[in-house]
Amino acid sequence: MAKVFALGAYVYQALIAFGLLIAAARILPPSEYAGYSIFIAVTQFGAIAFFEWIRFATTRFYPGGSPLAEARQRGTILVEALACAGLTVIAGLIAMAFGVPPLLALLGAGVSILQGASDLHLTMLRFRRRFTAFSWIQGVRASLLAVATIVGASTGGTVTSAAGGLLAGYLLYALVIAVADRRTRYTRGRFVAEVARAHFTYGSVAAGASVLGLVAPLGLRLILANVMGAHAAAGALLALDLLQRPFVLVVAALQAIQYPDVVTAYDRSDRAGLPVRLGQYYVLLTTLALIAAAGIVVLLKPVALIAVDSDLQAQFLIAAPFVVALATLRALTQNVSNTPAHLRRDLVQLIVLALVDCVLLNVLALAAAWTFGADSAAILGAATLGAFLAGLVGLRVLVSLPAELPMKPLFVAVAGLIVPVLLLLAPLSDPFVATAVGLLAAGVTSLVALWFLYRAMRPAMVSA
Repeated sequence: MAKVFALGAYVYQALIAFGLLIAAARILPPSEYAGYSIFIAVTQFGAIAFFEWIRFATTRFYPGGSPLAEARQRGTILVEALACAGLTVIAGLIAMAFGVPPLLALLGAGVSILQGASDLHLTMLRFRRRFTAFSWIQGVRASLLAVATIVGASTGGTVTSAAGGLLAGYLLYALVIAVADRRTRYTRGRFVAEVARAHFTYGSVAAGASVLGLVAPLGLRLILANVMGAHAAAGALLALDLLQRPFVLVVAALQAIQYPDVVTAYDRSDRAGLPVRLGQYYVLLTTLALIAAAGIVVLLKPVALIAVDSDLQAQFLIAAPFVVALATLRALTQNVSNTPAHLRRDLVQLIVLALVDCVLLNVLALAAAWTFGADSAAILGAATLGAFLAGLVGLRVLVSLPAELPMKPLFVAVAGLIVPVLLLLAPLSDPFVATAVGLLAAGVTSLVALWFLYRAMRPAMVSA
């Protein structure tokens, strides 16, 4: 039941984030929203660049096998996090030298630090199996950040005021956690150099691949903003912000719950059951990503008409189909195809796959910008092609470990995309009828796919 609540926390966070982006796009002028979009991408990049290696190490080593081991891990993690916070502040000061407004640079550094630290705290809760605490804390964080950002954006109407609101939300969240955690008793922790070396060796390379994964969409945002101009690119940037999140939700939630079982199966001396476990894991993530894609395609136009500002609707609808395809491909490449490399700790393979994904996506997008100019469809279409080619490279990594794939859920999930895509390419005259037809088709095929998925996953659920 606690895992169900944890999954619900991910869903709640995604819904809040979705609503926040729509609200920010309506409150901020298009040029300010473009700046806000890039600010969010940069701060996320900063949090990952400086803190992700500690989080990866936490997923591998924390909490350890005893209270003493947990104390050593916790004390070492705290020192590592403080050091990374200092490096983040230095990065913000360096950004000022390159022309970033001082206030915005300091706000960005503060947001990156608190995002990285809070993600690390939530990871530690999850790996200590405190799923109930994890659920309500994640929900509180999402709520406070959304309210504070909206208040900041409404007050000043600028990227700086929205960023200030976001930082205020993180500070309030930190206060809530400090008060809530007062009664929790821990064994006194201390820094251990040997533990830190193990953290850095494992975590830094794995985090490098994660950073490259974030550089790819950041580079695409910068290409769109520079080629098209902040005002014209705002609709495409909104599509990137909104439509990638459902796939992040699907992958993050399912990995949090299912991936430890895959690792356990791999680490056993008798790996006879590993191909079945891997096949179930791959099909679970892929099927639900395809179902999410079908639902998003169906709802693109009604969501745009209802929720997206009229100034942004045209560019949003041009960009949205490419972004859905791009996000689906990258979710599968980054979180399914690289599983064998994670299991075998093949860090070279992890870095190569992340680098191929980043380079192909951005180089092809830049080539399209040079060739076609300020054409968001051409730029995003080229980026999608890059993601597809990277997916072929990822497929070679995927088949390096044998897996028994139950194919029925996959076939049905792919079929579920047919009607929504056809209605998007050749829409009916009445948009409400088109949406109803698309929802019916996607809903029926999704239910069938989920039934086959349940049948395929049932042996694992019984054995668990």
